[in-house]
Amino acid sequence: MDSTTDTVRPTTTQHEELGRAARMRLPRSSLAAWEAPANRSDPVDLLLGQASTRDPSLIPLRHARMGVSPFTFFRGTALVMARDLAALPDTGLGTQLCGDAHLSNFGLFASEDRRVVFDVNDFDETWRGPFEWDVKRLATSFVLAAADAGLPAEIGRAAALEAAHSYRSTIADYSSMPIMRVWYDRMESSHVEAIISASTGKTGRRAVRD
Repeated sequence: MDSTTDTVRPTTTQHEELGRAARMRLPRSSLAAWEAPANRSDPVDLLLGQASTRDPSLIPLRHARMGVSPFTFFRGTALVMARDLAALPDTGLGTQLCGDAHLSNFGLFASEDRRVVFDVNDFDETWRGPFEWDVKRLATSFVLAAADAGLPAEIGRAAALEAAHSYRSTIADYSSMPIMRVWYDRMESSHVEAIISASTGKTGRRAVRD
């Protein structure tokens, strides 16, 4: 084998060993802890610095929308959260991140073969980093969105836990699939409609079809 042209990929067993080693090095319970350090960057300064690269005529509108609620502020501050997460220990298990994996960036979209699928959109903040950054941002968005909708805190927490569980179980399924099957895997609108209509009935079906 020519080592200059071929890459030896880790086996499934080796990947599992890497995961167990990461858990020993950084227990899952520690991933939930965060406290603002004394030298934390000022979030407003970060946002103003980011605004310097954007269309100045749209900045007031962007800031006005962010000021509506904690959730709308969260949606516009991927940079702030990334800076906070970068200061924390991580598993070292990297991937290509969405970078802004909050629930409002998920929805129904037309695929290239003209089928409607449920997927994540908006990759302006995509970057390579620890996988848990996307998971943390997604879970946090459920908590804030529930509060924004006036729902009890326990509903937001339950939604965040379900999102984390779904991520974990899906990755576990993917780990045993051929790579091309993972590549072509997707959730079509009919599947979303079935899930929603099971709890909301005709109202949910109409929302998906509209």
